[in-house]
Amino acid sequence: MKVHDFVAVGLGPFNLGLACLTDPLRTTDGMSGVFLEARDRFDWHPGMLLDDATLQVPFLADLVTMADPTSRWSFLNYLKRSGNLYPFYIRESFYPLRREYDDYCRWAAERLDNVRFGQRVTAVEHDGSAYVVRSATGETWRSKRLVLGIGSSPRIPTALGPLLGAPDVTHSSDYLERKPALQQLRTITIVGSGQSAAEIYHDLLADAPAHGYELVWLTRSPRFFPMEYTKLTLEMTSPEYGAYHRALPLETRDRLSREQRHLFKGISGDLVDAIFDLHYQQRVTGDGPRTTLLTNTEVRAARTLGASHELDLLHVETGEEFGLSTDGLVLATGYAPTTPAFLDGVRDRIRFDERGRYDVAADYSVDVCGGEIFVQNAEEHTHSLLAPDLGMGAYRNSVIIAAMLGREVYPVEKRIAVQTFGVPDHLRRSPVPAGAGR
Repeated sequence: MKVHDFVAVGLGPFNLGLACLTDPLRTTDGMSGVFLEARDRFDWHPGMLLDDATLQVPFLADLVTMADPTSRWSFLNYLKRSGNLYPFYIRESFYPLRREYDDYCRWAAERLDNVRFGQRVTAVEHDGSAYVVRSATGETWRSKRLVLGIGSSPRIPTALGPLLGAPDVTHSSDYLERKPALQQLRTITIVGSGQSAAEIYHDLLADAPAHGYELVWLTRSPRFFPMEYTKLTLEMTSPEYGAYHRALPLETRDRLSREQRHLFKGISGDLVDAIFDLHYQQRVTGDGPRTTLLTNTEVRAARTLGASHELDLLHVETGEEFGLSTDGLVLATGYAPTTPAFLDGVRDRIRFDERGRYDVAADYSVDVCGGEIFVQNAEEHTHSLLAPDLGMGAYRNSVIIAAMLGREVYPVEKRIAVQTFGVPDHLRRSPVPAGAGR
């Protein structure tokens, strides 16, 4: 059986980018890789493909451009091939529609002949010389390396766990599928305050006059934080900041991850303004709004009583306990990386930190030998904001490809930031001896 250079599991934008960037290397370097995806086609967050939703990053953050601007897999080439390049140019916006980005990724995935759809990986083992990857269809692949890009799973707060599976309770990942049923209810509550929560709230608010439901939007955050787009803050998605963050103590890294969430999980400023403007419009036209927005509100417990769901709430600043009854509930509570069960056969070959998470090296490898198992977007706890950022996907893939081939096929930027993170070498001082200068 052929031994591939790597097998990549999962086909989200990051592994798809790896497929595009390694495509020419199949000829120039004889690089052999195969990409396995459980679904029957590429789908990127289908539950959130709202008609007017855009990416929060410019079109340059496509699958390949930041590594190889000449690649035939670029977003601009997709626009040219689809006849939309001039309309996109005239539109004068750097931010593609989310549906457009999804179609672009599908365009690429369907043209790569080493992508295998309908292949749900069930087990990975190591036979002493190679990794053996098995799928539910009974097919087997052998490879020198693995690249894990399985994405993350919906995060459900513990207090809301009892409502899982209840009627009219959905995670934001399934919003569009469940939207028609939700709009038949009297009250709908949205939990969370990131971009997805805001998009869902705006979408439901726009239709509220026609359906007559009441909306509640609550978050435990002290306010509905906008995404910060200032240039020096954007430098925190730089190679330098990633290296700095990775070198910090674990406790410091985890604290920063909590404090920095609004830097990449906030709401776009335009959407914040659009929500306010829609409120104002409905107020003027007399169509509402029948809605309540709550910050500093934590869900402490939840249960289903009859056709409604009861939430026990705490206002974290005043300390007051109160409650809410709602017919429908949308949990825009984000996602969390998971270690899939199919890795159980090679767990002894993987490094984990003291909290059970991947111990991710600078080159995104997590195996005990180094350079054998790589992860995509499972390293926020080590590499910070770089992990989920679409704009840094091509950078990470450049690093992974360099680790696999032993050379930089695509130049890996070492320094792009204006600012310095940590203490610069030219300002370091030797410790002053005790009693000196007295």
